[in-house]
Formats: sequence, C-alpha cells, structure tokens
Amino acid sequence: MGFFNLLDLSSGFSAVEHSVSIDLTTAYPPRRQPARRIVKIPTPVHMPMEVVLTILEAAYYDDNLQANDRLLKDCALVCRSWSVPAQKLLFSNVKLRTERACSAFTSAVNPSSERGRMLGESVIRMRAVLDHNQPSHLLQTSFARAVTLCPNLYELNLSVYGCGAPGEDVVGAPDVSRMSRPAPSFEDDTLELLKSGPAVRALTFCNWSENRQSLSQLLDVWPSVKSLVISGTPPQLPSSSSEPLQCSLEELRMNFQTSPSFDFMKWLLHNSTDSLRILELEREPSAEQLDFLVATHGHALHSLSLPACGSHEHALAVQQCQQLRELKIESQWVSPMVYKKIPEEIQHVAFGLDRDTALQPILDIVKARPNLRAVTVHVWKGGELHPQLPALKIACAYRGIELQTTRDIQVFRALTRGDPVPNNGTFPRVRSIENLNYMRC
Repeated sequence: MGFFNLLDLSSGFSAVEHSVSIDLTTAYPPRRQPARRIVKIPTPVHMPMEVVLTILEAAYYDDNLQANDRLLKDCALVCRSWSVPAQKLLFSNVKLRTERACSAFTSAVNPSSERGRMLGESVIRMRAVLDHNQPSHLLQTSFARAVTLCPNLYELNLSVYGCGAPGEDVVGAPDVSRMSRPAPSFEDDTLELLKSGPAVRALTFCNWSENRQSLSQLLDVWPSVKSLVISGTPPQLPSSSSEPLQCSLEELRMNFQTSPSFDFMKWLLHNSTDSLRILELEREPSAEQLDFLVATHGHALHSLSLPACGSHEHALAVQQCQQLRELKIESQWVSPMVYKKIPEEIQHVAFGLDRDTALQPILDIVKARPNLRAVTVHVWKGGELHPQLPALKIACAYRGIELQTTRDIQVFRALTRGDPVPNNGTFPRVRSIENLNYMRC
C-alpha cells in the first residue's frame, strides 16, 4: 500500500486561505466639477411713477364699477415705490362699521405724522354704519371724529339702524319692523364736530329707525350738499325750525315705502327750483307726487328715472319734462305715449326688455333723435328672444350709438348712475378715475 501513500498529496501540506472580493462596477474616469457661475441679480428697472399711477388707476374699478380693494392691497405690497400711490387709492374709499375699525382708521390717518395727513387727505368717499344692535357698534362721536380727519371728504354714505328691545332683535327682520325701532337723534357735540369738518357735497342717508329728524340735522350741518340720496323711514318736516332748507340740490334720489309729505318735499326743494337736474324715484310714485315734482322742477330736469311708467297720468307727466337728456324706466312695459314726444335733446335711453316689450318706439328714437349717444337695456326673462332686438342692434351700430345690455338690475343701475359730480349736460354719466380726481380737488 506504500505506492498509494505516495499519491496522498494532502499529507504534509497545509491549505492557504485568501480573502478575495470582486467589484463588478464599471470604472469611470473622475468627473470634473463644473466651474461655479456667479449669478448676478439684475438691478430692478425703475418704472416711472407716471406709469405706476396709470396702471393703478386703470385697475381701480372692477367689472361691477366698485373699488377693487383687494387688488389695491396687493399692489401696495409690490414694492416701496408702489406702496404710496396704492395706499392713497385704497384710502379714497373707506368703510366704518365698528369701533375697532374706526379706531384703526383714526390711528392710520393721525395728522400728527406726514403719512397720516397724506392718507387722511386721500379719503374721498366714506361709508359708515351706526347700528345700535351690533356689538362694538360705531359710536356717533367716533364717527364724527373720523369725518373731521378727512379734509377732502366729498361723498358720505351713512346708514342708521334703530335699537331693538332686548331679546327681540331678529336678524333679517322685515323692513317695516326695522323702521319701528328707536334710534337717538344726533347729539349736539356730534353735530358741532361734523360742522368743523369737511363740506360734504354728496350725501346718502339710509334711515332704518323711527327717528324722522336725523336727516334735517345732517342737512343743517352740510348746506353744501348737491347730491342727495335718501331711503328707509320717510322723513318729516323739522319741528324746531320753519326756515327752508339752504341746500341747492342738483340731484335727488328717493326710495321710500310711503312717500314723504308734500310739506316736507316743499321744504327740501325750496332752493332747488332751478338747480335740480337729476331726479330718480326708486319706487313708483303716486300720480299726485309725480305731478307735484314735475310741475315744480320739470322745466329744469335733464334726467328722470322711474321704476315704471305704464299709466296715462305718468306718461303725461313725463311729457312735461321738455329738457330731458336722459330717460330711464326699469319696467319692461312702458306706455307708448312716453316716447312719442321725447325731446330732441335726448342723449340716453334706458329701459327693461322682455319678449313682449313694445320696441318700435325705441327704434324710432334711435333712428330719429340726432343727439342720442347711448341705449342701455335690462334684459328680463325672454328678452333675448324679442324679434326686434336684432334690428335695435343694427340701428345702434349704424348710427354709432353705444348699446349696453345686462341681465343684472344692479349692474343696470350702476351703468346709468355715474358719479355725483357736476354734470355738463352729457349723459349717461359714468364712474371714472377722472371724476375721482375731481372730487379730490
């Protein structure tokens, strides 16, 4: 067996172990790091202030002809050069409803600082609400103090709500219930503060209380008022004085469930016989009321607006206004007599349209009145299907007359009312940044 022992190779030898690792990844040459580029931030291009103002003013009104506050707030944050002009436009129209809002406003327009004076001088329009039912409601004295800080205030919109008995105030209560709530008259200190402030030219007063003397108090403070809008509780002739009102009104708009007395209307319009140019009645007047207004002021009226004019008596009253440049009737049915003797000087006609509206008298006006500039239509349900509507569009286009149509009654009114500034006899009036600049002067 020795031979086989010679073949035993394992004997006398020791195995050697090696640790071997195999890397199967592909080797690449080292990647060169790109050279770092220094990016220079370009210097902002300076935009001329005239261009900035043009942009802001062009964007001031939204599609509903209301101040675009949200956009102006965003513009004020763009950069420092945009901040001042945007804030001035933003403060041109302010709203005060609570003591907290009023406190923040009076702090912002504090005349002790240059910025405060600038913002206070920018206020052109103010809307204030005195609602005694709301928590932290705006107080009379706070409201008056805020007014005195706005030397260029031109237009004031003030709403007053009476105070309901504890536990009896119902949100959304009917107007009749609202108007039976008591509200205090303006205190002497408040009136003195208001008299020391700016001479308001346009006043809107909505009275939702049983106090019928507040309007006469405000008109005594501001004999400068030329444009007056009143609604809510019908006012009464002031009992404290028999002197006629000093205001010489150029524009009057009224919206009352019950018409004011003739004695009050005589007192209100005593000095406006030859100055009243624009009359708008938002609720259909009685034949006696319209006859009274037309007999006294029809010779000077340039614009008349009625919710409806379907009766023979109303049509005859309208025909007496021989200087009309503008006639607006919201109803879709109007007596054909109204348009037959419409003055040659007519520039703007606004009316409601449904499928059955008599449109031929309007077409005759479009074709025959040389000074007609615009036609505004409130399209009621079915009005878009009126068979003569295409003919109206063609007639207006042929003569270069602006034709505006809308289905929204609020837009219809906004399109035809315009700003409360002196009118040179051109209708329809408009809401524009040029008018805002006029009110600022």
